[in-house]
Amino acid sequence: MTSRVRIAHLAGSNATIQNTPALVTSNKARAKHGLPLLHNKDGSPPRFDALRPQRLAAPATIYVEQFSAHPLEADAAELYGPPDGYIDAAGQFRRIPGAPEDKPVYEIELRPEDGLYPLPYMALQADGKPWDEEGAFARAPAEKSRQSFFPDGSRSFEEIDRLGIGKSGTGNLISSVAEVDFYRISPPGGYTKGLAEAWRTDVGAGDIAPEQRGKDFFPYKPNHLRAVPPRQHLARMTNEVQRILATGKYDGAILTEGSPRIEESIYWLNLLIDTTVPICGNAAQRPQGYISNDGPKNIADSVEFIASKIWQDESGRNRIGAVLIQEQRIFAARDVMKVDARPGGYAVAGGHGGIIGGVGADGPPVLRYLPVMRHTHSSEVNVSRLPAEVRGVRRRDGKLEQRAVPIKAPDGSLLPTAIPKVAIVKDGSFAAEDMDAELEKHVDIAAWLDQMLHDMPLAGFVVEGMTPYGSMTSAARQRLLLKAAQCGLPVVVVGRGNTEGFAIGRNRFIGGSNLTATKARLLLMACLMKLGSLPPAADPDRPTAEEGAAIDRKIGEFQAIFDTH
Repeated sequence: MTSRVRIAHLAGSNATIQNTPALVTSNKARAKHGLPLLHNKDGSPPRFDALRPQRLAAPATIYVEQFSAHPLEADAAELYGPPDGYIDAAGQFRRIPGAPEDKPVYEIELRPEDGLYPLPYMALQADGKPWDEEGAFARAPAEKSRQSFFPDGSRSFEEIDRLGIGKSGTGNLISSVAEVDFYRISPPGGYTKGLAEAWRTDVGAGDIAPEQRGKDFFPYKPNHLRAVPPRQHLARMTNEVQRILATGKYDGAILTEGSPRIEESIYWLNLLIDTTVPICGNAAQRPQGYISNDGPKNIADSVEFIASKIWQDESGRNRIGAVLIQEQRIFAARDVMKVDARPGGYAVAGGHGGIIGGVGADGPPVLRYLPVMRHTHSSEVNVSRLPAEVRGVRRRDGKLEQRAVPIKAPDGSLLPTAIPKVAIVKDGSFAAEDMDAELEKHVDIAAWLDQMLHDMPLAGFVVEGMTPYGSMTSAARQRLLLKAAQCGLPVVVVGRGNTEGFAIGRNRFIGGSNLTATKARLLLMACLMKLGSLPPAADPDRPTAEEGAAIDRKIGEFQAIFDTH
C-alpha cells in the first residue's frame, strides 16, 4: 500500500476559495421565532431552505425513504436488498409493514463524530433579528459584522472530504491521499478576540493573540471592510514558506489565495523559495458552498498532482517549479494570468506554452511540456542566494550616493524593509503633451523618481509600452526614464497587456521579454535584492563614459536574470 503524502497548506489573503456565502437565517428558524419569512423575488415562498454544513451536538436517529437518492432507483428495485423497516401514517417506525401505504425506509444513526451535515441555519442576531448578510445591518462596522472567510484551510479541506464526491462515487478526496498541516501565512480570516476565546480550539497549536484586520488577516468582504497586504508583507510570506518547506516534512505545498492575486504570489514563490518540492497555487471564482463552486476541485487536483510525483526529476527534485492548478490544467507560475471572473478564467501569459499538463480527468496527472526557466531551487534570486546586504542609492543635499541596504537578518530571513518599490508606468499612443514637451510635464514619473531617491534606496520602474518591444511613444518620457536609470533605478520595458512578443533591452533599459508588467515588477524586485541598484552617475543627465560603462555592466547582470527566469 502506498503511503499518503504530506502536504503543507498555506492560507493566503483575500481568498474566495476560503470564503463562504453569508450565513442567512433559514425560514425554519424564522417561522419558529415568528419572524417575517424570506420570499422569492416574485413574493412567493421559497421551495427549500438553503442548507449549510454544521455539526451535530448529539446523536440522532433518522429515517430515509428508500429509493429517494435517485429518480431511477426504484426502476431497478429487484437489485436492492430489503429496507430496515417502515414508517406508518402516524410517523412510527416498524420493522415490518402494517399497511400497504407504509413507507420503506433506512434507519440511520447520525453521530457528531461522523462529520458535518447540511442543515438549515437556525441562528439569530443578539437582538432577535434574523441574519440577512455578514453584518448586523448594511455597511455595519467591523464590531457588528461576522467573517465569511475561514481562518485557515482546515474547514474547507474538511468540507471537501465530507461533502465532495469523486468520480468513483466516494468521498474523502483529500485524506485518502494526503495528510495535511495548515499554516496561516497571510490568512483571509482572523481571531479578533484571540484563539483562547474562540469557541473552537482545535485549529492550531498554542494560543493566538487578538488579531487585527489588515495586519494579521486580509478579507475582501464585507466590501467596505476589505484589507489588502502591503508590499512589505512579501517578506513574511517568503520567510514563512521557506521555514515550513525547509523542515523537510512535506512532499509539497498548496497556496490558496484570491484569484486576482494568485498569479503574482505563485510567481514570487517560484522565484524566492529554495525548495525541491512543488508549490501549487489554487484559487476559486466562486465561494465555498456556492452553486458550482470550483475551489474544491482545484484543491483536490493539487493534492492528486503532488501525490503523483510526476513533478520529480531523476534525483527526486521538482523539475517544473511552482504551478497554478485551475480547472484541470497545470500552468507554469511564470506564464499564467487571470483574464475573467469565471471558472476557466485563466490564460497563458506570453503566448508561448504555459500550460504544461493536465490533472483531475479520468486518467492520472500528466505533463506534456517542461519549463526551461529557472525556478525555486535553481533560481538565482531565491532567498538562499540573496546576499546579506546590497548597495542602494539615495539623494542627499542634491547629490546621489550609494549606501548599504540590509536584505537579510542574521538568521537568514528576509527583512520587510528590504522589499523594493517598483512602479509600473503605462505608455500608449499619443502620450506626449506636444512635440517639444519638457520633462517636468510628466509629473507622474518625476514624482516617483523624486520620492524613490528620497526614501526608497531599492527601487525601479517597469514600463508597459508598445507591443512587442516595449517601446515608448513619448520621447520626453523616455528621456526621463533614462535619467532614472542613470540615477541608479533600473527600468524594465515590456509590451502592453498579454504580449506574445519579446521586449528588447536597449537604451539602458532592461528587456522584460514576454513577461506581463505585473510579473516583470516582481522579478525586478527580486533582482534588486540580489544585485542592488545601478551605479548612479554624478550628473544623471550627462554621465561620463566610465559611468556609462559601469551602468551598462550592471544592467547586463539584471538582463541575464530576466533572460532566464
